[in-house]
Formats: sequence, C-alpha cells, structure tokens
Amino acid sequence: MNIPKDLKYTKDHEWLRLDGEIAFVGVTDFAQGELGDIVYIEVNTVGEIIKAGEIFGTVEAVKTTSDLFMPADAEVVDVNSELEKHPELVNTDPYGKGWLVKVRLIAGGDSHLMNAEAYAEAVGA
Repeated sequence: MNIPKDLKYTKDHEWLRLDGEIAFVGVTDFAQGELGDIVYIEVNTVGEIIKAGEIFGTVEAVKTTSDLFMPADAEVVDVNSELEKHPELVNTDPYGKGWLVKVRLIAGGDSHLMNAEAYAEAVGA
C-alpha cells in the first residue's frame, strides 16, 4: 500500500497535499482498494465553503457508493474534469492524476490531520 510521506490524511481515507495557497484532495490508495473499480465521481460543490468532515461529493464503484469527506475547512475551487471521462484514474493513480478537487484552505483548517506514519498505523500498514 502506498502512503506518501508528503501528504496529510484523515481517518475517512482522504488525503490533502498543499501546493502554495491551494491544496489538492483525493482518496487514499487504501480507500480505492476497498472501493474496487471506480465508475463515477460526483462533486457539485465548486465555490462552496465546506467544513472538515462534511460531505463534498460521492464516489461510485462497482461494489458501492461512498461519500467523500472534506479533510479540512476549505473552499472548493476546482474539480478534476479528467475524472468525468476516466474515473478509473482514482484507482490507478490516487495520489497523482486521480485527485478529486482543488481547495483553498481556511486558516488553520488542516491542523487535525494525520501524517503518513499515523495514517499507516491507523490502517494497519
């Protein structure tokens, strides 16, 4: 299981990667493995401010449909449009081309997130 050290993680298996004032959000390798083949991503929250732990979209896989939870207080500024045609990118490249949304963090909104070591321990890796 891949758990990059430069990301922050939630107990709900989302990750956050800071890139200047913008952060990328996606689901972890562990989560995509548990979901199975992903067939559809729905995010209709662009322009909205979402609090940490609130739902910002859904992911539909062959096995199940799951809510996506915002890892930190943030404004959704963009959605990965590639996922409309290629939702399987979340399975094949969850930390790269399979990112879900770009957000602008609200000050201090990510202080509760886990580092890679804590997340690995949480999922038993």
